[in-house]
Order: sequence, then C-alpha cells, then structure tokens
Amino acid sequence: MAQVPRICTTLVVATRPPGSCSMAELARAAGADPRVARRLAALGLIEPLGPARDTWPRSAAPRIARAMRLRRDLGLNLAGAVLVSELLDRIDQLERDAHPRREW
Repeated sequence: MAQVPRICTTLVVATRPPGSCSMAELARAAGADPRVARRLAALGLIEPLGPARDTWPRSAAPRIARAMRLRRDLGLNLAGAVLVSELLDRIDQLERDAHPRREW
C-alpha cells in the first residue's frame, strides 16, 4: 500500500496592538496615498509604534489629513506641511498650558 504524504501546514496570524494599523490602512483612513503617508513619516510627522516601522498608531490619521489639507489649501510642499503642522501642534499645547481647565 502506498503511503500518503503528510502535509504540514502552519498558520501564522500576526496581531497588532489595539489602536494600531498598517501604513496602507492609516493612509486610507487619512484619505491619502500610501506613498505620501510614508513620505510624511520619513519627514517626522508621525512615528511608528515599533522599530520595525510596520505598525502605526491609528490616531495619526488626523495629522496626515491635516498635512494633506495644508498642502492642498495653501499650496505647501510636504516638508512645509509638516513644519506648519508641528507649529500648530505647538500653539495648541501652549494654549492648553496657558489656560488649563478648572475643576470645580
């Protein structure tokens, strides 16, 4: 009787931490092309969740979307959009520091 070869299969399921996504998913959430989102990451607008640079915080989508609006509405290049985004973030932080919420 002929032996039937055994087929070994292994299923590897990669899981991401909650609130994280791939670059393609992040770009789609921001309404941007993945190549542009990767360029914005290279310029420092967003940071990956780990050293492998394959997992990104889903919360970064609004930052990418804002950079895309700055690019579209003001005609800025990507580096300019990153700079303006960082300045706007800094202004927001200064305003929060200057006017903390009062708890009654």
